[in-house]
Amino acid sequence: MSTRNAACHCGQLRVTVDGDPIRVSVCHCLACQQRTGSAFGVQARFSPEQVTVEGRHSEFARESDEEDRLVHVFHFCPECGSTVFWSAPGEPDSVAVAVGAFADPAFLPPVRSIYETRMHPWVGLPEGIDHYD
Repeated sequence: MSTRNAACHCGQLRVTVDGDPIRVSVCHCLACQQRTGSAFGVQARFSPEQVTVEGRHSEFARESDEEDRLVHVFHFCPECGSTVFWSAPGEPDSVAVAVGAFADPAFLPPVRSIYETRMHPWVGLPEGIDHYD
């Protein structure tokens, strides 16, 4: 079983995960674009039992602007502001960790791409990825 470490920019907030993620996804929703300051967000989902959090974190809850109106709770470092992980109270079986927080170019590639109706037209995705509007 592999152990991976993720952290905020300053290193104060850390997440350790044991084992492979349930899945890795690219999200093109407008909220992920705003949150990351990029054209999309990339997340790795793990079961809560796989995740250990160390350090202080603040929370921001946001209701999705999509049909599901799902609430997501984002956990970020109060020192540097980096969002490291998030969860959805309506989906208690997984915790999402920002793939960029692992700072590992060899991290597993995404297998799913969601909210593609909001995808920037210049974005290219890996072959074989599952696509969802």
